Amino acid sequence: MRHGPAEEAAESGLDEDRALTPSGRERVRNVAKALLDAHEQPACIFTSPLVRAAQTAEIIALITHLSEKAATVEARREIAPGGSGVGLVRRLTSERRRRAMLVGHEPDLSELVSSLLGKGLQQPFEKAMVVCIRVSPAGGHSRLRFVLDPKTLHLDWAPGSGPG
Repeated sequence: MRHGPAEEAAESGLDEDRALTPSGRERVRNVAKALLDAHEQPACIFTSPLVRAAQTAEIIALITHLSEKAATVEARREIAPGGSGVGLVRRLTSERRRRAMLVGHEPDLSELVSSLLGKGLQQPFEKAMVVCIRVSPAGGHSRLRFVLDPKTLHLDWAPGSGPG
């Protein structure tokens, strides 16, 4: 998932301190509700440590009731800009972690999707967009399950994936 819409500049002047805007928070809440309604909520969330991504992850955890379970949101540098998201995904896959959500930034998320699928998305990776990929545990071909458009809240299922 890409973080929600954030302020143009933080009071501190640091990019990593930029917070979600009120409309960005609302967009993330709506995306979380759509995931919950589709029974596609995450079982665990890993987020970039940057404020806007961490806030996005916390909202998703709260709305999907993940925060009520033992699992928590974990900040990981691998998802920060310039990190190695592929390495984290491979590790989570080898640990058989299912339904893990990574909350990060562009262009890193598009590069991660391309690395996992062997091709890029057919659309821009919008703020608060969710791209669900079934990662092959044996290092084989991963496949796209769905894309959740944050503006329409429509889940676009990949052929053969369907709900569930």
